[in-house]
Amino acid sequence: MFDNLSYKLDKAFQTLKGQGNITEVNVATTVKEIRRALIDADVNYKVAKEVTDEIKEEALGRDVLTSVSPGQLLTKITNDELTRLMGGSHEEINVTGNPAVVLIAGLQGSGKTTFSGKLASYLKKQGKQVLLAACDIYRPAAINQLQVLGEQIGVEVYAEPENKDAVGIADNAIKHAKQNGFKVVIVDTAGRLAVDEQMMEEITSLKKALNPTETLFVVDSMTGQDAVNTAKTFNDRLDFDGVVLTKLDGDTRGGAAISIRRVVDKPIKFISTGEKLDAIDKFHPDRMANRILGMGDVVSLVEKAQDTFDEEEARRLNKKIRKNQFDFNDFLTQLEQIKKMGNIKDLIGMIPGMGKAVKDLDVDDDSFKPIEAIIRSMTTEERERPEILNGSRRKRIADGSGTSVQEVNNLIKQFGDMKKLMKTMNKMGGGKKGLASLNPFGR
Repeated sequence: MFDNLSYKLDKAFQTLKGQGNITEVNVATTVKEIRRALIDADVNYKVAKEVTDEIKEEALGRDVLTSVSPGQLLTKITNDELTRLMGGSHEEINVTGNPAVVLIAGLQGSGKTTFSGKLASYLKKQGKQVLLAACDIYRPAAINQLQVLGEQIGVEVYAEPENKDAVGIADNAIKHAKQNGFKVVIVDTAGRLAVDEQMMEEITSLKKALNPTETLFVVDSMTGQDAVNTAKTFNDRLDFDGVVLTKLDGDTRGGAAISIRRVVDKPIKFISTGEKLDAIDKFHPDRMANRILGMGDVVSLVEKAQDTFDEEEARRLNKKIRKNQFDFNDFLTQLEQIKKMGNIKDLIGMIPGMGKAVKDLDVDDDSFKPIEAIIRSMTTEERERPEILNGSRRKRIADGSGTSVQEVNNLIKQFGDMKKLMKTMNKMGGGKKGLASLNPFGR
């Protein structure tokens, strides 16, 4: 996400490279490029002008320290302004109540139903008993879609397929929740156009009747500036509590994320970056600003790892590494764990300085498939004792995995090099800290 914006902002800062001090002339040139980059990313023109004027004013009021270059200083100022523009700090969803009611609203095709499933999965992992309420009475497949999502994540879906009263269904769902001990009810509603008065009246009535603890407006970030305008219209009617940006993994310029907070004065609470039901992240303005400016997002990367990696499995693995017993079964397990963390290119982009490096690379989950195929084509004994992999075995593995003997040889060599490194670090007393520096992506 934001690849194009990151590239153009980096290019803008290059104009200050080699400059010894900040002047009105060189700042004006850089700020002009920053404004152009923001507008190209579909940031509202008025917002782009306001924020770049603030950057310029702040920059001209600062003295450059001898240890800091003008380019570094302007990057820091831009980072601060982008963070402030996107809300400053993360705001949590309010799920207090008995039960808490979360009303989901948005345009047709914005991804409301999928997000409802993702949010239910997210809250369930936090130990909350969640009920999904199917209140889209217009789209034929909506109820079925929500039921399929509910089944996938193990969350009950309340539905009345024959009832055409959305308010009545939602009210009955809340009664059902109270009777059965559910702590959160997520109400999935029909998509609607802001110009459709009848539909807008329905969502207004839903909010009034339910008095939800949280109303979230779901926006397809690929709609660009229209997303901001639509959010403003919905907010005027609903006074929602927060925004959800979906499809941030697509070919989007990302301007909605940057402009929407200032235009509607409501926080972005979640972003959705894929179809998988765990592809949901809390929105942190400071972390997003870091990523836009190519500074990475180590905190989010660590949080993803903590959510994904099993503590008991980590202890078992560490014990095997210390005894130099790490084998291809363990390696395969680690690959599967990494894949659960999300899109591989996004994960690499969270590492400081790596965003630019992977910008034009085609890196995705499929990148691991040849490695997995090779390992799965090995026998149990071969996985546990890679040293027995002679020429004929390697040829059989290559044929079985649909790869070449060279690819099999490369993987075995890389695995051998990694084991040597682990052994060396163990002798040096590297322990867990040392092992944490190993690169799970290979060379």
